[in-house]
Amino acid sequence: MSETTHDSAVAMSAPASADDGLTPAQLAHKYGLSVSGARPSLPEYVRQLWDRRHFISAFSSAKLTAQYSQAKLGQVWQVVTPLLNALVYYLIFGLLIGTRNGVPDFVPFLVTGVFIFTFTQSSVMAGTRAISGNLGLVRALHFPRASLPISFCLMQLKQLMFSMGVLVVILLAFRQVPGWSWLLAIPALVLQFVFNTGLAMIMARLGSKTPDLAQLMPFIMRTWMYASGVMFSIDKITAGKDIPGFVMVLLDGNPAAVYIDLMRFALIDSFTSGQLPPHIWALAVGWAVVIGAAGFVYFWKAEERYGRG
Repeated sequence: MSETTHDSAVAMSAPASADDGLTPAQLAHKYGLSVSGARPSLPEYVRQLWDRRHFISAFSSAKLTAQYSQAKLGQVWQVVTPLLNALVYYLIFGLLIGTRNGVPDFVPFLVTGVFIFTFTQSSVMAGTRAISGNLGLVRALHFPRASLPISFCLMQLKQLMFSMGVLVVILLAFRQVPGWSWLLAIPALVLQFVFNTGLAMIMARLGSKTPDLAQLMPFIMRTWMYASGVMFSIDKITAGKDIPGFVMVLLDGNPAAVYIDLMRFALIDSFTSGQLPPHIWALAVGWAVVIGAAGFVYFWKAEERYGRG
């Protein structure tokens, strides 16, 4: 008998394997294998993010330190930049246009609005570039991609803390006495952070496939700022004018204006509850929960596609 004939006979006489006839997909399922880079379940994704919480914090701190590393004043610009913006707005809107008329404590009113809106603006702008601006990291390492927009929003929150220290000095300089209402700033900032993070994740997914979106966002954010009462009181501007009802609903429900008004109410004595839109805390919680949850799920849905193509 030839060697070839002998091998064939042995193969024919060997017992059939239990895996014979199974497709590759069936074999993978049988032995617990999964597709490389496949999107994990939502609970598993949350667990992975929690496991990387130290990375998220360290990454945000490193980015914050590196942001002004080439400037001679370094981290001082974290405070100087929003202050200069507030000064420009005061000169243009407060003095030239006269929006300070009829607004008590206009400087604290203006600086609070600038700092709080800048928190949202910077978070959204950083979120838009979170994936497209870090493709090398995304393609080189395996980690939950939501770590990036969350890190950038945390970075903006840390930067806001520097600005809040300056804001407290300005408030004290303009005879704003610290009171129990100042504690309301804490839940307001937490809700705003959740809202900002959800919105940043939405923009991160959109920006990952449309890099040109980052060029359009400054115009969108500037328009949003003008509609949020940063440099003027919406109540004073709309008083005595025939404003359509749906426009007033949009102005009152504007999330940026909601968080700005809450911070002004918490910190400025002359900004009373009568100047707040109805059910403002419900609006603040609603925006945070809806945008935070929707943004997270929307970003997670495309987890396996980031960095490809």
